[in-house]
Amino acid sequence: MPRTHSSHQLIESIHRSGLIPPRRRVLVGVSGGPDSTALLVAMNELGIDLVAAHFDHALRAGSEQVAEQVRALCSRLGVPLVAGRRVEPLPHGSVQAGARALRYEFLEKARTQSGAELVALAHTADDVVEGAVMHLMRGCGLAGLRGMPVRRAAYVRPMLAVWRSEVVEFLEQRGIIAYQDPANADLKFFRARVRHEILPALERDRPGIGRRFYAAAMRASTMQEALEQDAGVVVGAGTQNRSDVARMPEALAAEVMRALYARAGGLQPGLSRAHLAAMLRLVRGGAGGRGVDLPGGLRFRIVGSYMEVFAPPAVNGPAASRPRLEVKSCPGCRDSNAVHMRYGERLHVGFRKPGLRMRPSRGSGSRKLQDILVDARVPREERDSWPLVFAGDRLAWVPGIAVDADLEPIAGEPFLHVAISPMPDYWGPKVARLGTPNSPRGESS
Repeated sequence: MPRTHSSHQLIESIHRSGLIPPRRRVLVGVSGGPDSTALLVAMNELGIDLVAAHFDHALRAGSEQVAEQVRALCSRLGVPLVAGRRVEPLPHGSVQAGARALRYEFLEKARTQSGAELVALAHTADDVVEGAVMHLMRGCGLAGLRGMPVRRAAYVRPMLAVWRSEVVEFLEQRGIIAYQDPANADLKFFRARVRHEILPALERDRPGIGRRFYAAAMRASTMQEALEQDAGVVVGAGTQNRSDVARMPEALAAEVMRALYARAGGLQPGLSRAHLAAMLRLVRGGAGGRGVDLPGGLRFRIVGSYMEVFAPPAVNGPAASRPRLEVKSCPGCRDSNAVHMRYGERLHVGFRKPGLRMRPSRGSGSRKLQDILVDARVPREERDSWPLVFAGDRLAWVPGIAVDADLEPIAGEPFLHVAISPMPDYWGPKVARLGTPNSPRGESS
């Protein structure tokens, strides 16, 4: 059957998106519905090296029949298929959010298994409009107004300039009948109400408003992409100074927070407006050393003027990750990760407990361990997991920070080279050292 203008339009829109580089393998997420079916067929006609991926959420009776329809279509097109079916309970929360989380987890595994560089998703211009309206009704910024990004990491959406009516005509021209998910018409879901009630009512009152929403979303997308690029430059340059970010416009500062979260391994999108607001409050005022718990077991904190997103350490982690003590005789060296001590009681590694004190080298008098850690700007979250070296029951060395003055070696006497492996992750330029001499008394340190 000859292709009509709409048929050409859909394929040309995918080609013009520029999201699919030549000679690259692409994984296409195929639910069995009209949009993803059209994407699979169109990309196959474009001659792209494809692998299809279908995930059966097993949320309603007969879902396995949809999986079989997808399998038959892929077989007819000659496209390999990676299929999966949910066998575990949905995560706590909304059904849609839980299903989405499992779907993306499956797609990531399928991408690795198939050797695909990209994952193509079949969202359309209608999805952009619906998403923008939903976010506006909840309250949003630029990121929400754009509806959804054209690309995020390995995931691309080459049909964002294609309207649902064009998808329907494209499939009709090929005699393909796609699965119609009843959830898309179930008005208990917010998106379904926007699609079937709110947008049609707006369109009746203001004909063409859907296209105008789309144009506004595209402008917001361009502005949001520029913000994300600027934030990427800031974070890539290592600008994690609190005062620098505090002076930024709020939109850019928020993107810097998102970029820090992503760099620490946080999944995108992962931060809510409440998370971002709490992070920016810490940036713009109050003392450092506090933090904000973030999704994925991560935490945002400010110590002094330094900001970071990190995974809090576990004190009782696997034995292989626990600190080990290395002790040997040493004629004298300048290993910045070790200290020299005089021979004495047997050394061992432990952790913080009530009542610990030390007389730090080059300090004045005995001090509480708590005060030593605070002055060294060790974050509260790190203090319980910071390894300590004891000589018998006596605190001998706080690695990277202070050594007991009574255990410093004396020139001319034999001494020990003492090191911890691995050193605390946070140890380094962010921690203020209170004096950890690497040379025996009588030599320059």
